[in-house]
Amino acid sequence: HVQLVESGGDSVQAGGALRLSCAVSGHIHSYCLAWFRQAPGKEREEVARIDSYSKTSYADSAKGRFIVSRDNAKNTLTLQMNSLEPEDSAMYFCAAGTVNCWIGANFAYWGQGTQVTVS
Repeated sequence: HVQLVESGGDSVQAGGALRLSCAVSGHIHSYCLAWFRQAPGKEREEVARIDSYSKTSYADSAKGRFIVSRDNAKNTLTLQMNSLEPEDSAMYFCAAGTVNCWIGANFAYWGQGTQVTVS
């Protein structure tokens, strides 16, 4: 059973940066990993995903500002967020899923979330 625990959420001013981490129990080397976020009253949206070869994709809102990375040896997923905007305020979740990130990816495992507030 895979468990994910996020950390690093905080309150920051616009223009600031945060680094979110996700600790994953078990070996993650074969999983597709992703970050999602959900703001109050809005649907959950994907921020970025990364496959086992560290190929990545980003939501348009994250491109050029956020960087997703993974360390398979340490079983961790990271999201470096720069130039934060108030619109980035949300609960951020990490997720793990099927091996193939790019065709029919299914994220079966989710963390509890970490809150990011930008003012």
